[in-house]
Amino acid sequence: MWDLILLPVIAFFIGIVAAMLGIGGGVFMVPTLVLFPWYALSPAVASGTSLAAIIFTSVSSTYRYMKQKRIDHLLGLALASTTIPGAFLGSYLKSLIETRLLGLIFAFFLIFVAARMFIEKRNIEERNTARKARRGKIRRLVDNQGNIFTYSVNIWVIPFLGLTAGFFSGLLGIGGGAVLVPTMNLGIGVPIHLSAATSMFIMIFTSIAGTLTNLWLNQIRFDYAVLLALGIIFGAQLGAHYAAKVSARNLRRMFGVVLLMASIRMILKFTDIMP
Repeated sequence: MWDLILLPVIAFFIGIVAAMLGIGGGVFMVPTLVLFPWYALSPAVASGTSLAAIIFTSVSSTYRYMKQKRIDHLLGLALASTTIPGAFLGSYLKSLIETRLLGLIFAFFLIFVAARMFIEKRNIEERNTARKARRGKIRRLVDNQGNIFTYSVNIWVIPFLGLTAGFFSGLLGIGGGAVLVPTMNLGIGVPIHLSAATSMFIMIFTSIAGTLTNLWLNQIRFDYAVLLALGIIFGAQLGAHYAAKVSARNLRRMFGVVLLMASIRMILKFTDIMP
């Protein structure tokens, strides 16, 4: 019984970090469901359960970010239109991949995300200024605090970004934010706070698409999904509230350390070095 009580508590803290960084939380939920011995789900079922819970993370965070007026809805809808088919494809392909391989794929994906958390960002504002001058097309967003964000978007890369994020979302049981946020921020030039907020908006569509496929494949533990959702809804509200006030630099580094530890543990498990 205590393991069921622990799950929403874990999800609450996952929701705080997930909302602040604009990710779904699957990078934490999947290792929790796979590695903790009292849950011990297969990677396929763990990713399906995680994706179902991410629906609640994204809806809860999006509500808060909409009040902050930090979501680029037009960009979000454009990306969502391509993340949905990608999520269906990734969720279906997951059922064809052997369990050990899927676990290792997820572990190495965590290493990639952890590395991104440690890499110091280059001067995004300078790159944005050069990009605006070169393209001559800009977007402008004013949040509820009067902060003005000006940036440009290359529409030609949107389909590729959306398909890639959706594919990883469905395959690995994540919301896609671990791909979308760094890509929007570093690749397109969208400010980091808007990238996180818009990513949560996109994940509403991505997580629903992936969850529908997992329902069809019978790869969801509904009791665990509900318990995760109970904690993650409130955690996401808190995380989205403080995202606009707290610097994410140290949080990114802590996040990277935890991801790296989880990835090493999963590699040890699925290479039979450690049970």
